[in-house]
Amino acid sequence: MSTRIDTTRPFIPVRIAAMTVSDTRTLDDDRSGDQLIALATAAGHQITRRLIVPDDRVSIEAALRAWVADDEVDVVISTGGTGITGRDVTPEAFAAVWTKEIPGFGELFRWLSYAIIGTSTIQSRACGGVADGTLLFALPGSTSAVRDAWDGILVHQLDSRVRPCNFVELLPRLRER
Repeated sequence: MSTRIDTTRPFIPVRIAAMTVSDTRTLDDDRSGDQLIALATAAGHQITRRLIVPDDRVSIEAALRAWVADDEVDVVISTGGTGITGRDVTPEAFAAVWTKEIPGFGELFRWLSYAIIGTSTIQSRACGGVADGTLLFALPGSTSAVRDAWDGILVHQLDSRVRPCNFVELLPRLRER
């Protein structure tokens, strides 16, 4: 990996909203959401919101729009609903909300995942984008996928010290026109 930490730069924690998309999970058994929160807080970030929403496009979009409008949320990360079954509508909901897609996020996730699970990664529709200055990332719902996305991409891109560039340094400029 060609990223490096510039120790002369300060770490700037981001405020993360964690969404689990599931018809069956509750806060008591949401292992992927728990893992996401544990990884993000261990890295020094703040979890400002958490929600479990059903596999329903309208519900997902409503939660995303509320969080995009919330000044206490810099980044939304969801788990679940990124597969190809009939109930998997998370990517469609995200695409309806974002104004710019970050295609490299999903591409890189699948590339990293291929080394771990092989061709099964083709079933993932992990995606990322930007909506009104808020970063949006949709991850698969398995705990291993959450860890792979965090350790392989998000821990680096959400660290203000990572060079040559990172998402945190772009946050103030994402609303520019």
